[in-house]
Amino acid sequence: MPSFNPFKRSEPKAEAVAAEAGTPALEATMASGLPEGLPFDALTEEWRLIGVMRVAGRLSDALNRRETIPISDVSWAPADGSAPFTAAAGLQALDPYDLVVVLGGRESLPTQTDEERSAHRIHKVDYDVALDCPPFRIVGTVHLFPGTDPVRLLDRTTELFIPVTDAVTYLGEQRVGDARVDVALVNKSYLRGVEQLEDRNALPSRPAAAPEEEAPLEEDVTPVEEEAGG
Repeated sequence: MPSFNPFKRSEPKAEAVAAEAGTPALEATMASGLPEGLPFDALTEEWRLIGVMRVAGRLSDALNRRETIPISDVSWAPADGSAPFTAAAGLQALDPYDLVVVLGGRESLPTQTDEERSAHRIHKVDYDVALDCPPFRIVGTVHLFPGTDPVRLLDRTTELFIPVTDAVTYLGEQRVGDARVDVALVNKSYLRGVEQLEDRNALPSRPAAAPEEEAPLEEDVTPVEEEAGG
């Protein structure tokens, strides 16, 4: 498979990381003091990456800090599955802004105390939704306070990534990754639409394209002859 850059949004920063990857300073940082980390399965706009994020705690916490994350044991492939995974040994860090969706298990969710879990059960309402993050569509469940319209997920908040549980990710009609994952962490900066679903098991339709404008009718410019002797 030809070489490629999987990142679009922060390409200058990605190039800087690549240039720095061979320096002794970064190699020493990668080799010393990093936690064993958590496995991740992530999607950029065109590529799928799997590997280990060298962070402690939850993936959601690390992603929402919006800081460059050290990674290891990375492989990548086109998101549409048109080519197999290949090793990406030179990729040692990534910017959360480049990731559209991160697929994971329950360990990806934010840490909660017993009191917070109890409050969540009492005060949160589950909504089945389809989230449009072009080119992907994520179907699953979001947990919001009563009276909150799911479309408010489009509002700007302090969180960059929002959790969608029991999630399925589509590229067109093709499922990406496992059939269903415990949680998908969705990057709100890519979110373009929210649809509340009656039946989440049915593949939601893609957003309707804007109707084409009809061409204006041509005016009749046939000259009118004046009556003789008028």
